Amino acid sequence: MARIIGLTGGIASGKSTISTMLHEKGYTIIDADLAARMVVEVGQPAYLAIVEEFGEDILHENDSTINREKLGGIIFNSEEKRKVLNSIVHPAVRSMMLQHKDEAIASGKNTIFMDVPLLFESDLTWMVERTLVIYVNEETQLSRLIERNHLNRQDAEARIASQFPLKDKVNLADAVIDNNGTISETKEQLEALLTEWDLQP
Repeated sequence: MARIIGLTGGIASGKSTISTMLHEKGYTIIDADLAARMVVEVGQPAYLAIVEEFGEDILHENDSTINREKLGGIIFNSEEKRKVLNSIVHPAVRSMMLQHKDEAIASGKNTIFMDVPLLFESDLTWMVERTLVIYVNEETQLSRLIERNHLNRQDAEARIASQFPLKDKVNLADAVIDNNGTISETKEQLEALLTEWDLQP
C-alpha cells in the first residue's frame, strides 16, 4: 500500500530544496503549483471555463495563453471574482494531482509526496496520510524572500502576512524539518524522518 505524505511550508521556507532532495532519492513528488500551471494551459477544461467567465481580454494576443497579470489585476480587486477563479482552478488541480497519484501507485511507487503550499489553508489534508512542514523562523523567511525575489522589506512582509503563519502550521504537522541551519543539517533531518517513518521510494 503506497504511503501519501503531504509536504508543505511557507513562502521561502525551503520546500523546493526538500523536494529536490527527495526527487534525487527517487521519490515521487506531485507538485500543486506545477499542476496549477498545467490545468490552465490552452485548451484544457479549466482554461476554457476561465475564458468563458472572464472574457478573451485576459489572453495574450500572440498565443492565446492566459495573461496572468491581467487576470491577477481583476481578481486582486474583487473577492467575488477570486472565488470564481478558485472554484474553477482548485478542483481541476486536485483532480490532476489525484490522477498523477493513481498513476504513480499503478507504476509501483511506495511513497508519494504531495507538495501543496496551501495544504492546511485549503483543507486538503484528506488527500494525504501524514503531513510534513518545512519550517524557518520569521527573520530567516523574510531575508530569504527579499534575496530570492528581489523585494523590498515591506513587500516581502506583506507576502508572508498573506499566508497562514508557519508557526501555526508547525502545530498542525505530523513532523517538522527545521530549515534554519545548513543544507547538511536539513538533509540529516530528512534522512532521519524517512527512516523513522520507513518511507521507501
